[in-house]
Amino acid sequence: MQASTYGSIREKLVLGVQVKQQRKVLGSSTGLKNLCMTDKATGFGGLKLTSAAMGANLGRLDGISMTSLKPRSVKAHAASGADGDVENLVPPKPQVKSSGIVLPFVGVACLGAILFGYHLGVVNGALEYLSKDLGITENVALKGWVVSTLLAGATVGSFTGGTLADKFGRTRTFQLDAIPLTIGAFLCATAQSVEQMIVGRLLAGIGIGISSAIVPLYISEISPTEIRGALGSVNQLFICLGILGALVAGLPLSANPLWWRTMFGIAIVPSVLLALGMAVSPESPRWLLQQGKTSQAEKVIKTLYGKERVTEVMHDLTSTSHGSAEPEAGWFDLFSSRYWKVVSVGAALFLFQQLAGINAVVYYSTSVFRSAGITSDVAASALVGAANVFGTAVASSLMDRQGRKSLLLISFGGMAASMLLLALSFTWSVLAPYSGTLAVAGTVLYVLSFSLGAGPVPALLLPEIFASRIRAKAVSLSLGMHWISNFVIGLYFLSFVTKFGISSVYLGFSAVCLLAVLYIAGNVVETKGRSLEDIERALSVPT
Repeated sequence: MQASTYGSIREKLVLGVQVKQQRKVLGSSTGLKNLCMTDKATGFGGLKLTSAAMGANLGRLDGISMTSLKPRSVKAHAASGADGDVENLVPPKPQVKSSGIVLPFVGVACLGAILFGYHLGVVNGALEYLSKDLGITENVALKGWVVSTLLAGATVGSFTGGTLADKFGRTRTFQLDAIPLTIGAFLCATAQSVEQMIVGRLLAGIGIGISSAIVPLYISEISPTEIRGALGSVNQLFICLGILGALVAGLPLSANPLWWRTMFGIAIVPSVLLALGMAVSPESPRWLLQQGKTSQAEKVIKTLYGKERVTEVMHDLTSTSHGSAEPEAGWFDLFSSRYWKVVSVGAALFLFQQLAGINAVVYYSTSVFRSAGITSDVAASALVGAANVFGTAVASSLMDRQGRKSLLLISFGGMAASMLLLALSFTWSVLAPYSGTLAVAGTVLYVLSFSLGAGPVPALLLPEIFASRIRAKAVSLSLGMHWISNFVIGLYFLSFVTKFGISSVYLGFSAVCLLAVLYIAGNVVETKGRSLEDIERALSVPT
C-alpha cells in the first residue's frame, strides 16, 4: 500500500472514532459514568468479569495501530482476510454493567450440540449388538451404511439449515430441527429391520446437520461481545460431552444386549427439551432487525443485555447497513467477488480441521493404547474423551483473552508435532522400546491440541467474520464442507492406510497441519473483543 493510501485510511478511521465518541458523550447522560466503570465487576447472565478480564477484552482507546496491516488496500485486506487484526481497525467500546440474561438460552441451544455429539458416538458401542439383533453381523456393507448414513444426512441438513434460519428465524428453525431428531431417534430405537435403522439414522443425521449450523450461529448472535468467545466455545464442549454421554450410555450393553435400543431412545429426551426450550427463548435480534421488526428486536436486546444497553446495541445493529438495507442474500451471492474471499476462509478452516486427521487418530486410538498395555476399549475411549473435554474447557477460558487466531496457530502447530511423534513411534527403530508410551503420548497431545483451537474455533469464528446478510448461508456452506470432507475421509482412509501404511498417512496429516498454520497466519483475522457489527464494518468490501 502506498503512503498516501495509509494516510487516507488512518484519517478516516480516526475521524470515525472521534465522531462515534462525541455521539456517545452527547447522546447519553451516563456517558462519563460508563467510562469509569472498568474497575467494577461486570456481569452478563450470571457470569462476572473482573476488571482485569474487562481490560483484556476491551483493549485500548488511545490509538489505532496500523502496523499489522499488509501493504495493500483495505479492500484487498478485507476480501482476503489477511493478517490485519480487527481490533486495530475498530476501536473497542467501554462496557456497562448488564442486567440481562443470556446463559439459559445458550444452554438451551447447546442441547443441539449434545445431540450432535451423542448421535455421532452412540453407534460405536451399539453397532455390534444391533447387528446381531437385526441379522447383519456378517454384512459389512450394511453395517457401513448404518454408520455412514448419519454423515450423509448431516451433509444435507447443514446445507438446509442456513436457508431455514433465514426464512423462519433461528428459534423456529431449532423447533423444526427437533422433528427429524425425535423421529430419527424413535425409528432407531424401535427398528425391526436394517432399512428402518438406516432411515432413522438418515433423519437423525439431517437433524444434527441443521444443529451444527444453527447452534454456533444463534450463540454468536445473542452473546455479549466480551464473552462471545467463551460462550461460543461451549458449543464444542457440549459436543464432547455428548460423545462422552454416548460412551457412558453404552456401559450396560455387556450385561443387557438389548440395551442398544434404550441408547438410541435416550436421544428423544433432549430433542423434545430443545423444542420446548426454544419456544421460550428469544429470537436473534439481528434476524429480527433484518425482518424490519425493530420493536421486537429492542425487547430481545433488553432481555439479553439489559435495558441500559438497548440504545448502544441498537445503534450498532442499525449502523451496519448491509444487514438491514439490502435484500436477503442468495446462495450464488456467496461466490461473488464481494464475499467469496471471506467465505473461502470459512470453508478452508473446516477442510483443514478434517484433513488434519482427527478422525484417524480417534479411530486408531484403541489399537495405539493396546500397544501400550491399555487393553480396555472403554478406558482408551474415556482417555481420549477426557483429553478432548479438558482441552475444550481450557480453550473456552482462553478464547476471549488469547484470541481466536493465536489459538488456531497453537493448535495446528501442536497437532503437527503430535502427528510427527506418532509417525516416528511406529517407524523409528531407536524409539522401538518406547513406541507404546510415545504413541499414547502423541495421541493424547494431538487430541489436546485439537481441542484447544482446531476443534472449537472454526464454528465460533465463522459467524463472526461473515456479514449479517450472508451469515446463515455462509455458515451452512462451511459446515457442508465439514461433513463432505468427513464423509470422504471416512470412505478412503483405510484404503490409504493399506496402500501407504499408517506412518506415512500420519506424516501426511502432519504436513496438512503445517500448511494450516501458514494459511491461518496469512488469511485469518482476529475477532476477540469486537461486536459482530464492528467486524462486519471492518471487513466490508466496497461494491
